[in-house]
Amino acid sequence: MTRLPFPDIDPIAFAIGPFAVRWYALAYLFGVLLGAAYGYLLLANQRLWHKGTPPFPAKDIWDFAFWAMLSIVIGGRAGYVLFYNLPYYLANPGQIINTLDGGMSYHGGMLGLMLAAILFTRSKGGNWLSSLDLIAAVATIGIFLGRIANFINSELYGAPTTAPWGVIFPTDPLQVARHPSQLYEAALEGLLLFLVIRVATHVLYALRKPGLVAGIFAVGYSLSRIAVEFVRLPDAHIGYLYGGWLTQGQLLSVPILLGGIVLIIYAASRRENPLRP
Repeated sequence: MTRLPFPDIDPIAFAIGPFAVRWYALAYLFGVLLGAAYGYLLLANQRLWHKGTPPFPAKDIWDFAFWAMLSIVIGGRAGYVLFYNLPYYLANPGQIINTLDGGMSYHGGMLGLMLAAILFTRSKGGNWLSSLDLIAAVATIGIFLGRIANFINSELYGAPTTAPWGVIFPTDPLQVARHPSQLYEAALEGLLLFLVIRVATHVLYALRKPGLVAGIFAVGYSLSRIAVEFVRLPDAHIGYLYGGWLTQGQLLSVPILLGGIVLIIYAASRRENPLRP
């Protein structure tokens, strides 16, 4: 039966002396930079926004990008510590800031980015719901790059499979074909969700309903994450939470799903017509 060989890609993109730059770090960096560039285009197109008013001026996106980077890293690390391995870090507090061994939570990074967006927008006197719509429209770029980096790192792979696209990861001690769950997430949470939101923002004018795009993102992301978790291995030190199928990632996605539904209902109940150019 056909199995796909793992591509020969070094997790280290380049090194200068003892200083090594990994693809994972570049994914974070370019996710923010490309997201900021796309965000600039959205902010500059005032006709997309509620009453023609974006959450803050387009020129301020580069200031926000700096805070976004910090919030993603801090939130991602804090989320991993709190949600995935709290007993270990309580016993070893010095390891909390040690990210060399990995340990970042997308849910934590998302919460950190949301908080940064709300605080930054409030300082500019803008609509904080519209700022959540903005980061929802651009976040898929970073998610896509991050999941590709997970694949290059040969981490967060899936359960064994007999499917012809199963991949044998070099870090797998069993050396069996597994679901490339990182690529599933890149396709669903990154590429597909970006296209769905692009249609919502530029065809349906969803940004004119503050909170609607954020709700669409939350529902799309959480459903995609819950679905992929069925074929993705849970963290070894956590395992399955119930019945050999419920994972921590699924559990953390449920509040995001519910919050997204609430945002969609709230935004859709507003009287302004987002379909009118």
